[in-house]
Amino acid sequence: MKFARLGEAGHEIPVVIVGERTYDLRAVTSDVDGAFLADDPVGRTRAALDAGALPELDGAASLRIGAPIARPSAVFCIGQNYAAHARESGSEPPAMPIVFLKTPNTVVGPNDAVTIPRGSEKTDWEVELGVVIGRRAAYLDAPEEADACIVGYVTANDVSERTFQLEVSGGQWSKGKIAYGFNPTGPWLVTPDEVDTTGLRLRSWVNGEPRQDSDTSDMIFDVRTIVHHLSQFATLEPGDLILTGTPQGVALGGRFPYLKPGDVVEVEVEGLGRQRQEFVAWEEQP
Repeated sequence: MKFARLGEAGHEIPVVIVGERTYDLRAVTSDVDGAFLADDPVGRTRAALDAGALPELDGAASLRIGAPIARPSAVFCIGQNYAAHARESGSEPPAMPIVFLKTPNTVVGPNDAVTIPRGSEKTDWEVELGVVIGRRAAYLDAPEEADACIVGYVTANDVSERTFQLEVSGGQWSKGKIAYGFNPTGPWLVTPDEVDTTGLRLRSWVNGEPRQDSDTSDMIFDVRTIVHHLSQFATLEPGDLILTGTPQGVALGGRFPYLKPGDVVEVEVEGLGRQRQEFVAWEEQP
C-alpha cells in the first residue's frame, strides 16, 4: 500500500494510491501523521476502500506532492553506513552506528526546490532509504523486534553542507544537515509488505548525469540493527523518520563538483519512487 500527501504546503490532502488510482483518505484521517500510522493504517484503509468510503481525488495528478508523512517529532540519521561511502569519505567503516539528527523542518516534498544556504560552497546530495516508525520503540531486546515498529519506507535525500558539517562543526555533524528543506522525502510511504530492504537499488543524478548507483547490500548496519540500536538511546515515536545512510558517489568523495544554483538533483530508491529538486540560491527576505 502507498500513502501520500498532495496539495499546497501546509494544506496537503492524505491519499492512498492503488494502482493508477488515487483515493482521498480524509474519511479515515486528517493527515498521514503519527496517530494515523500507529492505528492500523493498512487495515483501516483497506476496510474503507472495500466499503466504498474513499472517493477518488479529482485532479490528483496536477497537485504538488508533499512529504508522505506529516512533520515528524524527530529525524534520526545514520552516518557512513555504506562501506564504499565510508572509504570515499576517508574513513574506515564504523564499528557501531554513527547517529546524528536533522530538524523536523528539513522534511519537505520530494520535488520542492532546495535553497543552498547562505555562504555555502559545498552543498551535497545523498540518496537514502528512509524508515518510518509506526509504534513506539524503546529498549528493544533484539533486532528482530524492529519489524513490528516499522510502518513503511520512503525515498529521502539527506542534503548536506560539508563545510558546516565537517569544518565548522565543533565535532558534531548536524550544522551541515539542518538547513530548511534539507530532507526532501517521498513521493510515497510504502508499507513493509511491499518492500524487501536487503537489496534495494539506490541511484542519484545531477543534471541528468549519473552519480550514485548501489544497493542496500553494501549497508554496514541493516534496518533492524539500526532501529534496535537507536531504541537503546531514544524513544522512537510513531511518524518518526530514520535515514539509513548513503552509498558512494557524492561530491564529498572528490570525483564530482558540489551543487550550485540551477543544478537539478534526482534521487531514486527502487520501488519507493523518484524525486527531483532544483537547487536555488539563498536570497535575503524583505
